[in-house]
Amino acid sequence: MRLSDQLDVPLRERNELLLAGGYAPAYPQHSIDEPELASVRAALSQVLRGHEPYPAVVIDRWWNLVDANAALASLTSGCAPHLLEEPNVLRLSLHPDGLAPRIANLGQWRAHLLEQLHRRSVRTGDPRLAELETELRGYPGGSDDASEPVGVVLPLRLRVDGGELALFSIEARVGTATDVTVEELSIETFYPADAATADYLRAQTMP
Repeated sequence: MRLSDQLDVPLRERNELLLAGGYAPAYPQHSIDEPELASVRAALSQVLRGHEPYPAVVIDRWWNLVDANAALASLTSGCAPHLLEEPNVLRLSLHPDGLAPRIANLGQWRAHLLEQLHRRSVRTGDPRLAELETELRGYPGGSDDASEPVGVVLPLRLRVDGGELALFSIEARVGTATDVTVEELSIETFYPADAATADYLRAQTMP
Protein backbone atom coordinates (compact mmCIF):
# COMPACT_ATOMS: atom_id res chain seq x y z
CA MET A 1 0.00 0.00 0.00
CA ARG A 2 2.87 2.36 0.77
CA LEU A 3 4.46 1.54 -2.59
CA SER A 4 1.15 2.21 -4.35
CA ASP A 5 0.96 5.59 -2.63
CA GLN A 6 4.44 6.54 -3.81
CA LEU A 7 3.75 5.37 -7.37
CA ASP A 8 0.32 7.06 -7.44
CA VAL A 9 -1.36 3.79 -8.47
CA PRO A 10 -5.09 4.28 -9.18
CA LEU A 11 -7.49 2.80 -6.63
CA ARG A 12 -8.85 0.17 -9.04
CA GLU A 13 -5.35 -1.19 -9.63
CA ARG A 14 -4.55 -1.07 -5.90
CA ASN A 15 -7.52 -3.34 -5.27
CA GLU A 16 -6.30 -5.70 -7.98
CA LEU A 17 -2.85 -5.81 -6.40
CA LEU A 18 -4.35 -6.64 -3.03
CA LEU A 19 -6.51 -9.39 -4.52
CA ALA A 20 -3.48 -10.87 -6.28
CA GLY A 21 -1.68 -10.97 -2.94
CA GLY A 22 -4.56 -12.75 -1.24
CA TYR A 23 -5.96 -9.69 0.55
CA ALA A 24 -9.40 -8.12 0.46
CA PRO A 25 -9.85 -4.93 -1.61
CA ALA A 26 -9.26 -1.81 0.49
CA TYR A 27 -11.30 0.67 -1.55
CA PRO A 28 -15.07 0.49 -2.10
CA GLN A 29 -16.68 0.84 -5.51
CA HIS A 30 -20.25 2.09 -5.78
CA SER A 31 -22.38 2.76 -8.83
CA ILE A 32 -22.83 6.46 -9.49
CA ASP A 33 -26.58 5.96 -8.89
CA GLU A 34 -26.21 4.44 -5.42
CA PRO A 35 -27.21 6.44 -2.31
CA GLU A 36 -23.62 6.45 -1.03
CA LEU A 37 -22.63 8.78 -3.88
CA ALA A 38 -25.62 11.13 -3.61
CA SER A 39 -23.51 14.03 -2.32
CA VAL A 40 -20.98 13.53 -5.12
CA ARG A 41 -23.76 13.51 -7.74
CA ALA A 42 -25.21 16.70 -6.28
CA ALA A 43 -21.83 18.44 -6.34
CA LEU A 44 -21.15 17.38 -9.92
CA SER A 45 -24.58 18.59 -11.04
CA GLN A 46 -23.96 21.93 -9.35
CA VAL A 47 -20.68 22.34 -11.24
CA LEU A 48 -22.31 21.43 -14.55
CA ARG A 49 -25.21 23.84 -14.12
CA GLY A 50 -22.96 26.61 -12.87
CA HIS A 51 -20.81 26.37 -16.00
CA GLU A 52 -23.66 27.16 -18.39
CA PRO A 53 -23.89 28.64 -21.01
CA TYR A 54 -20.61 26.87 -21.74
CA PRO A 55 -20.51 23.07 -22.25
CA ALA A 56 -19.34 20.76 -19.47
CA VAL A 57 -19.34 16.98 -19.08
CA VAL A 58 -18.63 14.35 -16.44
CA ILE A 59 -16.83 11.30 -17.83
CA ASP A 60 -15.57 8.03 -16.37
CA ARG A 61 -12.30 6.13 -16.74
CA TRP A 62 -13.20 5.03 -20.29
CA TRP A 63 -14.44 8.47 -21.42
CA ASN A 64 -18.07 7.34 -21.21
CA LEU A 65 -20.44 10.25 -20.64
CA VAL A 66 -21.86 10.14 -17.10
CA ASP A 67 -23.58 13.55 -17.09
CA ALA A 68 -23.56 16.82 -19.01
CA ASN A 69 -25.15 20.24 -18.90
CA ALA A 70 -27.67 21.53 -21.41
CA ALA A 71 -25.02 23.51 -23.30
CA LEU A 72 -23.46 20.32 -24.68
CA ALA A 73 -26.34 20.05 -27.16
CA SER A 74 -24.97 23.09 -29.00
CA LEU A 75 -21.90 20.99 -29.90
CA THR A 76 -23.47 17.60 -30.59
CA SER A 77 -26.29 18.75 -32.85
CA GLY A 78 -26.25 16.69 -36.05
CA CYS A 79 -24.39 13.70 -34.60
CA ALA A 80 -25.80 10.26 -35.44
CA PRO A 81 -28.39 9.08 -32.88
CA HIS A 82 -26.55 5.79 -32.24
CA LEU A 83 -23.54 7.75 -30.98
CA LEU A 84 -25.74 9.63 -28.51
CA GLU A 85 -27.52 6.63 -26.98
CA GLU A 86 -24.67 5.68 -24.61
CA PRO A 87 -22.12 8.32 -25.53
CA ASN A 88 -18.38 7.86 -25.33
CA VAL A 89 -16.93 11.33 -25.78
CA LEU A 90 -13.83 10.15 -27.67
CA ARG A 91 -15.92 8.07 -30.07
CA LEU A 92 -18.38 10.95 -30.44
CA SER A 93 -15.51 13.32 -31.28
CA LEU A 94 -13.65 11.18 -33.82
CA HIS A 95 -16.34 9.01 -35.43
CA PRO A 96 -17.16 10.03 -39.03
CA ASP A 97 -20.85 10.19 -38.01
CA GLY A 98 -20.01 12.31 -34.99
CA LEU A 99 -18.19 15.61 -34.61
CA ALA A 100 -15.21 14.71 -36.82
CA PRO A 101 -16.54 16.16 -40.11
CA ARG A 102 -17.15 19.50 -38.35
CA ILE A 103 -13.78 19.74 -36.58
CA ALA A 104 -11.67 22.19 -38.56
CA ASN A 105 -8.40 21.12 -36.90
CA LEU A 106 -9.22 17.41 -36.86
CA GLY A 107 -5.59 16.28 -37.29
CA GLN A 108 -4.45 18.20 -34.21
CA TRP A 109 -7.48 17.33 -32.11
CA ARG A 110 -7.36 13.65 -33.06
CA ALA A 111 -3.67 13.43 -32.15
CA HIS A 112 -4.34 15.14 -28.82
CA LEU A 113 -7.18 12.76 -27.88
CA LEU A 114 -5.35 9.63 -29.01
CA GLU A 115 -2.26 10.60 -27.04
CA GLN A 116 -4.36 11.02 -23.88
CA LEU A 117 -6.01 7.66 -24.48
CA HIS A 118 -2.71 5.92 -25.20
CA ARG A 119 -1.11 7.23 -22.03
CA ARG A 120 -3.98 6.07 -19.85
CA SER A 121 -4.10 2.70 -21.60
CA VAL A 122 -0.38 2.12 -21.04
CA ARG A 123 -0.49 3.40 -17.45
CA THR A 124 -3.41 1.20 -16.40
CA GLY A 125 -3.05 -1.80 -18.71
CA ASP A 126 -6.83 -1.69 -19.10
CA PRO A 127 -7.95 -3.89 -22.05
CA ARG A 128 -11.09 -1.79 -22.59
CA LEU A 129 -8.94 1.28 -23.16
CA ALA A 130 -6.67 -0.67 -25.52
CA GLU A 131 -9.72 -1.80 -27.52
CA LEU A 132 -11.04 1.75 -27.66
CA GLU A 133 -7.68 3.04 -28.90
CA THR A 134 -7.58 0.41 -31.65
CA GLU A 135 -11.10 1.34 -32.71
CA LEU A 136 -10.46 5.08 -32.81
CA ARG A 137 -7.19 4.77 -34.71
CA GLY A 138 -9.16 2.93 -37.39
CA TYR A 139 -11.42 5.92 -38.04
CA PRO A 140 -10.69 8.00 -41.15
CA GLY A 141 -9.84 11.66 -41.17
CA GLY A 142 -6.81 13.39 -39.79
CA SER A 143 -3.31 12.34 -38.89
CA ASP A 144 -2.32 10.70 -35.60
CA ASP A 145 0.79 12.88 -35.48
CA ALA A 146 0.57 16.01 -33.37
CA SER A 147 1.70 19.15 -35.15
CA GLU A 148 3.76 21.93 -33.63
CA PRO A 149 1.91 23.78 -30.84
CA VAL A 150 0.31 27.08 -31.77
CA GLY A 151 -0.60 29.64 -29.11
CA VAL A 152 -0.94 28.89 -25.42
CA VAL A 153 -3.61 26.15 -25.65
CA LEU A 154 -4.84 23.74 -28.32
CA PRO A 155 -8.41 24.76 -29.17
CA LEU A 156 -11.18 22.60 -30.53
CA ARG A 157 -12.26 24.39 -33.71
CA LEU A 158 -15.81 23.33 -34.52
CA ARG A 159 -17.79 24.46 -37.55
CA VAL A 160 -21.34 25.59 -36.75
CA ASP A 161 -23.95 27.48 -38.75
CA GLY A 162 -21.45 28.72 -41.30
CA GLY A 163 -19.06 29.93 -38.58
CA GLU A 164 -16.44 28.37 -36.35
CA LEU A 165 -16.26 27.95 -32.60
CA ALA A 166 -12.95 27.89 -30.76
CA LEU A 167 -12.96 26.17 -27.36
CA PHE A 168 -10.35 24.99 -24.89
CA SER A 169 -10.96 22.64 -21.99
CA ILE A 170 -10.00 22.33 -18.34
CA GLU A 171 -10.19 19.01 -16.50
CA ALA A 172 -10.95 18.61 -12.78
CA ARG A 173 -11.21 15.60 -10.46
CA VAL A 174 -12.34 14.86 -6.93
CA GLY A 175 -9.08 15.28 -5.07
CA THR A 176 -9.91 13.29 -1.94
CA ALA A 177 -11.69 10.29 -3.47
CA THR A 178 -11.49 6.97 -1.63
CA ASP A 179 -14.11 5.23 -3.79
CA VAL A 180 -12.98 3.70 -7.10
CA THR A 181 -15.88 5.14 -9.10
CA VAL A 182 -15.43 8.64 -7.70
CA GLU A 183 -11.67 8.63 -8.30
CA GLU A 184 -12.23 7.72 -11.94
CA LEU A 185 -14.69 10.53 -12.62
CA SER A 186 -13.51 13.74 -14.17
CA ILE A 187 -15.21 16.99 -15.13
CA GLU A 188 -14.22 18.55 -18.43
CA THR A 189 -15.34 22.14 -18.83
CA PHE A 190 -15.12 23.98 -22.13
CA TYR A 191 -14.37 27.69 -22.36
CA PRO A 192 -14.59 30.05 -25.33
CA ALA A 193 -11.21 30.88 -26.83
CA ASP A 194 -12.55 34.01 -28.50
CA ALA A 195 -15.37 36.54 -28.18
CA ALA A 196 -17.35 35.17 -31.13
CA THR A 197 -17.54 31.73 -29.51
CA ALA A 198 -18.67 33.23 -26.21
CA ASP A 199 -21.39 35.21 -27.98
CA TYR A 200 -22.58 32.13 -29.88
CA LEU A 201 -22.84 29.95 -26.77
CA ARG A 202 -24.63 32.65 -24.78
CA ALA A 203 -27.11 33.05 -27.63
CA GLN A 204 -27.96 29.34 -27.51
CA THR A 205 -29.34 29.71 -23.98
CA MET A 206 -31.39 32.83 -24.60
CA PRO A 207 -35.18 32.30 -24.64
